[in-house]
Amino acid sequence: MGTQSDEKGNYFLRVTPGKHTLCVRVLGYEDFEQVVDISPNERLVIDIQLAQSDVQLQNVDVVAKSLVQQVNETAYNVVAVDAKALRNSTLELAHVLDRISGIKIKETGGVGSDMQLMMDGFSGKHIKVFVDGVPQEGVGSSFGLNNIPVNYAERIEVYKGVVPVGFGTDAIGGVINIITKKNQNKWFLDASYSYGSFNTHKSYVNFGQTFKNGLTYEINAFQNYSDNSYYVDTPVKDFETGAIDKSQIEHVKRFHDNYHNEVVIGKVGVVDKTWADRLMFGFTYSTMHKDIQTGVRQEVVFGGKYRTSHSVMPSVEYRKRDLFTEGLDVTLTVNYNKNITENVDTATYEYNWRGEKRELRSPGEQSYQHTRSNNNNWNGTFTANYRLGEAHTFTLNHVINAFERSNQTLLNSNTSGDAISKETRKNITGLSYRLMPVESWNFSVFGKYYDQFIAGPIASTSAQDEYIRTTNSVSSLGYGAAGTYFILTNIQAKLSYEKAYRLPTNEEMFGDEDLETGDLSIKPENSDNLNLNLSYNETFGKHFVFLEGGLVYRNTKDYIQRKLVDLSGGKSGATYENHGRVLTKGCNISARYGFGKWVTLGGTLTQMNVRDNVKTVGSETQQESLTYGARMPNIPYRFANADATFYWRNLGKKGNVLTVSYNNFYMHSFPLYSEAFGSKSDFVVPTQFSHDITFSYGIKNGRYNLAFECRNFTDEKLYDNFSLQKAGRAFYGKIRVYLGN
Repeated sequence: MGTQSDEKGNYFLRVTPGKHTLCVRVLGYEDFEQVVDISPNERLVIDIQLAQSDVQLQNVDVVAKSLVQQVNETAYNVVAVDAKALRNSTLELAHVLDRISGIKIKETGGVGSDMQLMMDGFSGKHIKVFVDGVPQEGVGSSFGLNNIPVNYAERIEVYKGVVPVGFGTDAIGGVINIITKKNQNKWFLDASYSYGSFNTHKSYVNFGQTFKNGLTYEINAFQNYSDNSYYVDTPVKDFETGAIDKSQIEHVKRFHDNYHNEVVIGKVGVVDKTWADRLMFGFTYSTMHKDIQTGVRQEVVFGGKYRTSHSVMPSVEYRKRDLFTEGLDVTLTVNYNKNITENVDTATYEYNWRGEKRELRSPGEQSYQHTRSNNNNWNGTFTANYRLGEAHTFTLNHVINAFERSNQTLLNSNTSGDAISKETRKNITGLSYRLMPVESWNFSVFGKYYDQFIAGPIASTSAQDEYIRTTNSVSSLGYGAAGTYFILTNIQAKLSYEKAYRLPTNEEMFGDEDLETGDLSIKPENSDNLNLNLSYNETFGKHFVFLEGGLVYRNTKDYIQRKLVDLSGGKSGATYENHGRVLTKGCNISARYGFGKWVTLGGTLTQMNVRDNVKTVGSETQQESLTYGARMPNIPYRFANADATFYWRNLGKKGNVLTVSYNNFYMHSFPLYSEAFGSKSDFVVPTQFSHDITFSYGIKNGRYNLAFECRNFTDEKLYDNFSLQKAGRAFYGKIRVYLGN
């Protein structure tokens, strides 16, 4: 157990009751040691004056393990990213994750666009997001990973495949855990503003204080605004003929893609009390407006359709180490999210990509509606860790989630709501045991129980004009194990296995009340997940080297897949369905090199084969499926990135730093539809290779900061979901001020 004093020599160290030896070491002074006996709930003040050493000391390199290193050395396949080094960039958390091996961000457009996170062949709902260990289900799109600035996070933890029971989640693909800044010792302020291409504005402010009596408060606020008015290359509908000539491509500007969101997060509470290490009461408010430019295919364009959302979320967080007895640590969180989303499609004109319009026979570009969805989401988590001696740790976790949605139409003055609401209740309980007799190896075993109740309307007539309430319940039992062993001090091996289940999400069962429809009868996914990792890190003087390689195996049954469907009038939508079996085999490689405080270089490569593993076209026939063994459609299977950062310290004045960073992203072409049906060019997302560069200058040890970015500076054509084109070359500038400790 250790700590470090501030510039005035003040220090604070929390220890367990009993006898300890207090050791103080400072370069150039004699070591100090004193035995202290601490009673329960006792606070000791020990002032120390060190004697100067008469011995001429040589330079000493002091190396300590950061929290990031400690997370990376656990038995699970986890990567921890320190976000502090990226705070001068204009990146959102999603684009930070895009630089991690095995992870690919799939977006439908620019700022505020729909986003899916793909990890080791799994995407979207397979991956769960947490903030400080609290699940973010039902928080609304205005508080998504592609909207949260990187300044909000202290670090980001990415668990791939097998997930510790402490998260209490039903993820199959993995978990993203955002760790925020906490317990600032003094008043602080972190504020930034950026402006860039397509009239994009982003601002962030974070301030707070912890008083000597333990009272603490913190405010986070941020906003994003963009016209998203970039150019795309697409076929254009001819209003005279009513046809879309896909061989005729035009360079056109997005004209109806305005997006803005605003978020305020306030927390107040106490820390470092005998009865609570941390007790915080929080309140989050978020709002969003999004013009909808396209449907699920780029040739479909809208000029009046939009969506708005408002959310309020009160929350409580309680944490206490050694509650009632030494070794028992408890965490309890509760939050309630009230979200109101409106989908508006009442335009009386049809638009094409040139911005031309013609009157519709009946209102509604996709489907005539002005619908309000009232979403209520309750979430509670309880985690207890019990340390028995130094070698044994038991963890019990329970998560409960309750969701209810009711819809009403606002098309006329006599608004009417759905007679039958849509409801889910989910309970997940986990229990684990970890054995860690020595630092060189540890081993964990765990089990999870999943339970879900579903209720909602289902059509009782072929015309779908009458509905009845239907219910369904599912439960499953999962289990797994994870272990790590340091073959040498700098070579670590990890092996983990899990029989995992993922319960259907609200979107998959109920849709989004607009472009996507749900299915109440959809079944949970279950998967056998296996991960093997080997890593090496070493420091040679000023040189640092890190290498990591991993193998991934996933055998998934009842895989839930997003599927395009054709609607009347030549329009398209999407739905979800179970797709039998999917087999994933792959690998990812990471490498990083650093030279002193001057240069860092690194890169990642991911190869994932996600294959259709359904042999026959039906359960009652032996006819082999044409897609058996083919790659699953619309999933990138080979992608890579590399980066290089150069630091010029004390440039202009001591404490000033110039940082130059270069990043690139490569993605190999992949099919939109099953490769078993051919490989026409318009059915394939092409190979892409983009480049970004960032210049930042920090003044007075980071108190004042200026940054300039150019993304995609070679102006490559970039695509993701179903060939929806993303922005070309873009420029951004940012100013940031940090005051306080």
